[in-house]
Amino acid sequence: MSASRSPSPYAAVGPAALLFLGVLAVPLAMTVLLSFNAFDSARGIVATRDFQNYAEVLGDAYFAEIFLRTLRISLTVTAISVLLGVPEAYILKRMREPWRSIFVLVVIGPLLVSVVARTLGWAILLNGNGLLSQALQATHLSAGPVSLMFTETGVVIGLVHVLVPFMVLSVWASLSRMDTASERAAESLGAAKLTILRRIVLPQAVPGILSGSIVVFSLSASAFATPAIIGGRRLKVAATLAYDEFLNTLNWPLGAAVAVLLLVGIVAIVVGWNRFVERRYQQVFA
Repeated sequence: MSASRSPSPYAAVGPAALLFLGVLAVPLAMTVLLSFNAFDSARGIVATRDFQNYAEVLGDAYFAEIFLRTLRISLTVTAISVLLGVPEAYILKRMREPWRSIFVLVVIGPLLVSVVARTLGWAILLNGNGLLSQALQATHLSAGPVSLMFTETGVVIGLVHVLVPFMVLSVWASLSRMDTASERAAESLGAAKLTILRRIVLPQAVPGILSGSIVVFSLSASAFATPAIIGGRRLKVAATLAYDEFLNTLNWPLGAAVAVLLLVGIVAIVVGWNRFVERRYQQVFA
C-alpha cells in the first residue's frame, strides 16, 4: 500500500488565503473603487472613474491640517511609548518570578478593558472638574479648572495609555533572547552601566523597538474611539474625518478617498521607517 502523500502547501494555506480575501482584500478593493466615484446631494453616489476626490483631499488646506494633526499625534504617541516602554521592558527582563508575571499583567491591563470604557474613564479624569484639574488646583499649580478635553495632549495621553503595552511586549520579546551573562562579563571588565546599556542592551532591543514603533504608529494613526471621545468634533483626525464623511455628510466616495490616503500614508511611513532604522542599525552596530 503506497504511503499517503503529504498535503499540498497550496491546500494548507488555502483557508487562510480565503479568509484574508474575504475580510480584508475584498473590502479594501471595494473601498478603493468607491473612492473613484462622485457624489451628488440629489442623486447620491454617481458612478465615475476619476481622481476628483483625491484632488479635493490633497488640494484643500482643511484636509491637510487634519492629516498633519494625525501625523503629529501618531509620532508623539510613538516617541512617548518608546521612552516609557523600553525601560519598562528592561525592568521586566531583570525581574524574577512571581513579580515578573504580576507586572506583566499590570502592563497589559489596559488591553483587557473595553476601549470605550477606558476612554470614557480618561474623559472623566481630564475634564475641567476631573481629578487632574482638582489635583492641580489643590497643589496651587493652577489658579482655575484645567481641562485637557478636546486637545491634542488629551488624545495623546489616552492613546499612550493603551499603546504602551505593545511597545513593552515587543521590546521584552527581543530582550528575552539576550544572555544576561554578557552584561555581567562587561561589568567585570570595567564597563560602565551606560556603556553596557548602549553597547549590549540597546542593540538587542532595536528589533523590538522597530516592531513596537510600527505597531504603535499604525494603531495611533488609525485610532478612532479615543480621538472621537477625547478630541470630539473640535479636534478631528483622519479616522474621524472618514467617519464623518461616511455617516454625517453621506459622501461615501470622499470618505473612501480619505481612508485610502490614510492607508497609503501609513504604509509609506512604516516602510520608510523600517528601511531607515535597519540601515542605521547596520551602520552603528556593525
